[in-house]
Amino acid sequence: MTNTLKFIFCSLFLLSVGFASCKKEENSDKQITDFIQKNNISAVKHSSGLYYQIIKPGSGSFGYPANTQITIKYEGRLLDGTVIDNGGGKENTFALNQLIEGWKIGIPLIQKGGEIRLIIPPNLAYGIQATGPVPANSVLDFTIQLINVQ
Repeated sequence: MTNTLKFIFCSLFLLSVGFASCKKEENSDKQITDFIQKNNISAVKHSSGLYYQIIKPGSGSFGYPANTQITIKYEGRLLDGTVIDNGGGKENTFALNQLIEGWKIGIPLIQKGGEIRLIIPPNLAYGIQATGPVPANSVLDFTIQLINVQ
């Protein structure tokens, strides 16, 4: 194959992948907005594509530096209501910078004692990779209580 044909083939392939990614993002955004409307959730869309509902803002003025440790209680579901994780029903402590992007964006929107609902598109969660009970390209719905932050 000549270099010109390789270039054309690669260009077409990259364009088709780009269009497919845009289509998936549009599809997940429609899934989310339909879910929000159906369930009468008063969520706000973040510039990242994350949807969130602050249930309780909490109190304080923590700035969330890179090494932030969070202690939370949480439950995560797929949009069909299937529970994918609940942290064993107890408090769990994590390094915020090691969690999925949707949590990194959403949790700093509240303070200690706060509670937030995050509806996370696939590109801010696990994307095209299936992970445990989470199918590929899944929108995730988390309710998170922020017990402590340090």
